Amino acid sequence: MLWIGETANKYGSAVTGLALPLIAVGTLHASTLQVGLLGAAGWLPWLLIGLPAGVWVDRLRCRPIMLAATTASLLLYATVPLAALAGTLTLWHLLAVALLAGGAGVFFQTAYTAYLPQLLAPADQSEGNAKLHGSASAAGIAGLGSGGLIAQLAGPVNGLLANTATFLLSLWCTARIGHREPARTGRPRRALRREVGEGLQLLASDVWFRTFALFGAASNLVLTGYQSLLVVFLIREVGVGEGTVGLLVALASTGGIVGAAVARRIAARLGSSRAMLVLELALPALTVLIPLTGRGAGLAWYLVGGFGASCGVVAGNVIKATFQQRYCPPELLGRLSASGAVLNFGSIPLGALLAGLLGTELGVRPAMWLMTAGVPLAALVLWCSPLRRVRDLPTERRAPVREKGSRRCRSTRRDTAGGAVLGARGRGGTGQDGTGRVGRRGWQAVSVRVVSRPGGRCG
Repeated sequence: MLWIGETANKYGSAVTGLALPLIAVGTLHASTLQVGLLGAAGWLPWLLIGLPAGVWVDRLRCRPIMLAATTASLLLYATVPLAALAGTLTLWHLLAVALLAGGAGVFFQTAYTAYLPQLLAPADQSEGNAKLHGSASAAGIAGLGSGGLIAQLAGPVNGLLANTATFLLSLWCTARIGHREPARTGRPRRALRREVGEGLQLLASDVWFRTFALFGAASNLVLTGYQSLLVVFLIREVGVGEGTVGLLVALASTGGIVGAAVARRIAARLGSSRAMLVLELALPALTVLIPLTGRGAGLAWYLVGGFGASCGVVAGNVIKATFQQRYCPPELLGRLSASGAVLNFGSIPLGALLAGLLGTELGVRPAMWLMTAGVPLAALVLWCSPLRRVRDLPTERRAPVREKGSRRCRSTRRDTAGGAVLGARGRGGTGQDGTGRVGRRGWQAVSVRVVSRPGGRCG
């Protein structure tokens, strides 16, 4: 039910993501800067309410939050064709809808990230993430393709009518999920600021969470920058029609399906850490070909660049999502997801605004060159991190170990590979043999290096 509902939701979101800028450009004749503002409005709520949303998700049940957020999105997007029918649709209306629907998306995405580990065992989470990301990419392709076709045949405003059916299907599927979460009454309620601080502290203190958050922020800044200009670039610079825009974006997005399908295999062959470097460094670097796009055969430059970016980003997201769900303490997953998302998604409106300003001052094609050149540069964050020195990402975050008969508790520290190392002294005996096994003769705890073991536990 979650899978079907999320796929329907992604289809409707893809239609919306294409329909709103097409309405702004084709119906309201918006400028390049105004299109950039529209792209920024949908992601600005992550900066405004992202952190408290993580606390509320950890306090409440995830499923009701997802239902409420989907209902809000349905009602908001329905106002656009109604306003167009009444002749009162304005750019300010579009901006307000994008902003409020983005706020609903903050709660949905945060709750959805924390909900999936409750439905799947740890050994199944990698496959579950791959299927969800793969179907989301497929739904995005169908949404972009059909959205562009609807816009060309019936007008871009009618593209939003598809959201009615898709959001209703998403609501029905989510409501029919048989699993019921227990009430979260075991954890005492504390001040909102303190609980927000716990999520931020976890993000800042752990090298793996910190690396992925910084990379996500840098990457989303430039990815969103060129994507927010894409409709303007293809229509006004290249000279293609609205229906062709949807077809081109849909074809390029097939890379997401391929990425989701091969992510687990590549991670198993190369190791999850090395796979992240290959997928996030090499493939998205093809985006630098996109500004070469021209008419006729020149459209192939966009298809190659867009396919590479989509494949690498989705495959990397599958690996990262599985790592985060296994590695993060469950009671902190909502706050961690929100804290990371504030950085990851908070840079998106900045990227859209920056691209809009560059497109206005320098022209659309030079702005595309600058934004796409930043994609491989952003991936250097991963290259300079501990990912380059280990084969696999850790699968478990260990708590401090208390020695037997002692009140002292040795705290976790980090080794050069970024894994957790636990140590304690005992009453004689041998130490670590390099395999993580406990030594002889009464050692209470020994040094343990966290390693990745599919479906198992560490040490």
